[in-house]
Amino acid sequence: MKTYRILLSAAMTALLAACTPEDPDSTKPETETETPDVSETTFAKGADISWVTEMGKDGQKFYDAEGKETECTALMKDIGFDAIRLRVWVDPEAGWCGKDDVVAKAKRAQKLGMRIMIDFHYSDSWADPSKQNVPAGWKDFNAVQMAQAVKDHTSEVLKALKDEGIDVEWVQVGNEVNQGMLWPLGKVSGQSVGSFVTFLNAGYGAVKEIYPAAKVIVHLSNGHDAGLYDWFFGLMQKNNASYDIIGMSLYPSWWENGGWCDWKPNTDKCLANIKAMYGKFGKEVMLCEVGMPVSEPQMSKEAMEYILGQTSGMDGCLGVFYWEPQTDGRWKPSSYEDLGWNAYDKGAFKDGRPTAALDPFAAY
Repeated sequence: MKTYRILLSAAMTALLAACTPEDPDSTKPETETETPDVSETTFAKGADISWVTEMGKDGQKFYDAEGKETECTALMKDIGFDAIRLRVWVDPEAGWCGKDDVVAKAKRAQKLGMRIMIDFHYSDSWADPSKQNVPAGWKDFNAVQMAQAVKDHTSEVLKALKDEGIDVEWVQVGNEVNQGMLWPLGKVSGQSVGSFVTFLNAGYGAVKEIYPAAKVIVHLSNGHDAGLYDWFFGLMQKNNASYDIIGMSLYPSWWENGGWCDWKPNTDKCLANIKAMYGKFGKEVMLCEVGMPVSEPQMSKEAMEYILGQTSGMDGCLGVFYWEPQTDGRWKPSSYEDLGWNAYDKGAFKDGRPTAALDPFAAY
């Protein structure tokens, strides 16, 4: 059983719980809070709840086991999470996941003594293996200008967080960068890294200037794909890329032939890959995104029990972050509406309450 040293007063917890999702930035004077002590390495049990402010604006409510309405970030802590991951977009429509929105969400987590990961996409919207779109304001930049933009954007956001007294423990420079980021200049293909390492190192330097102790993560999807990771991080090693942690996504079950496929085979491949990456490259590993079907809470609970049970005692594995667990398979963010996407189907809530899928986070 892991021990966490961060304590907050009952008065501060009550203050945060009183802030409704529709009012994330209270105008009341802020009370001094303790700086969370994250100096010792402990296994992180995290949740990416980047949609939380937009959900609050849409009137989404969250409830604890007794049916009491509870602010979502506080509820995450109550059910066993100790860390929050927040994505950053450069100039997003409506401001969701922009700098000010990220700072507002991070302040909630800081007041609760939760550890914080910041996830830079370096795009105005979603960045993932299928798209790494350059922000509109950067579209005419050459490689030198792009590297400077990465540095400046990273510094600006992190400085805004630090100016609010927020501690940041981990920073992703790029999101699911299987083939690099900021295409086409930062495209990684074959044995070519393009300008990706230059961009990565620019982000790394910016992180260390603002938060010297923060660990920089390079994050790929498909944690079960050993070949992808061996190829990519081999290239990073050859090209003197600067980073501290290998980040992985693991979504081990998908809809196939009229049902959800068995989650265990790809989970076991991912667990083996964590060990392989740590052994080969000497870099610790974080499961930055994990998700299971919202419609199958019991199956999801079994999977999370297994994943947490295997990783919490594994050498080289630093933690597990569930991706947007507060969603229910029905609510959609404005970005999904604009893209014509269906609602996200790998959350872990129903009717504003956590399902059994999240029970294992309280046990480790």
